[in-house]
Amino acid sequence: MLAAFISHPDCARHEMGPHHPECPERLGAITDHLLIKGLLDYMIPYDAPLATEEQLGRAHSSLYVREIFEASPAEGYHHVDPDTNMNPHTLQAARRAAGAAVHAVDLVIAGKASTAFCNVRPPGHHAEHDAAMGFCFFNNAAVGIRHALDVHGLQRVALIDFDVHHGNGSEDIFKGDERVLMCSIFEKGLYPFNGEEAKGPNMVNVGLPSRSGGDKFREAVVREWLPALEAFKPQLVVISAGFDAHREDDMGNLGLVEADYEWVTRELVSLAARHSHGRVVSCLEGGYVLSPLARSVAAHVKVLIGAD
Repeated sequence: MLAAFISHPDCARHEMGPHHPECPERLGAITDHLLIKGLLDYMIPYDAPLATEEQLGRAHSSLYVREIFEASPAEGYHHVDPDTNMNPHTLQAARRAAGAAVHAVDLVIAGKASTAFCNVRPPGHHAEHDAAMGFCFFNNAAVGIRHALDVHGLQRVALIDFDVHHGNGSEDIFKGDERVLMCSIFEKGLYPFNGEEAKGPNMVNVGLPSRSGGDKFREAVVREWLPALEAFKPQLVVISAGFDAHREDDMGNLGLVEADYEWVTRELVSLAARHSHGRVVSCLEGGYVLSPLARSVAAHVKVLIGAD
């Protein structure tokens, strides 16, 4: 069974101004590299649908969803926070990004895809229940997970976040929700400047010091994540896949390389094979220097499609 590759041209129409690191070129760099490496030959392309207000409202307050819809500018930019702006195409892009996660969940649960990678933007893991921040408007992974729980009736979903920044939005949405186990590794002292004190018993947060490197990252996964995930026995694994912990990305300084992303993906795919019928949904988060981003995604996707 082939994996799913979910994206949409609308996601490249969102932009937040000249020289903003979360730029449209990120998606093209990923797609081009996967094409060159021949990895897209093992994936079925799907257009990301528009997430509905009902779907978004499972992860966000209905008031917040309505505020974002109404904030969409006819021209120019609307500033949501100091580094998060809407242009006239942002709402469509954000709905596509969240809709991709919903569609990915539908595909893997229906057995139409083994795994799915959502090549979408804007990212989502900083978006809280009722607040946009950190380049994020809707929490794509959270919207997909709540769809799996509330529509498909799953009882246990694991959310894995290896972005260099802690997924504070995901933690805000899922804190205390015993149906979700969230495992996050991030660099201490970076935006959003929290995460070291978990907000709920269903959170496994690991803050690593700057320049920890791949060995410390792998040790933390084995020591903190894997025992909790094995005990939880997830029926679906969802990944907030940020690649800005790469040593060539100046957004952080953890010092990971492609081999580390390949390794952690292999561990998660193995977990999913044991407990989740192999079902894995991955949603792009960070990664802002184009070459290491594209190479890291390729290392990740290679494992997702079973080509490693």
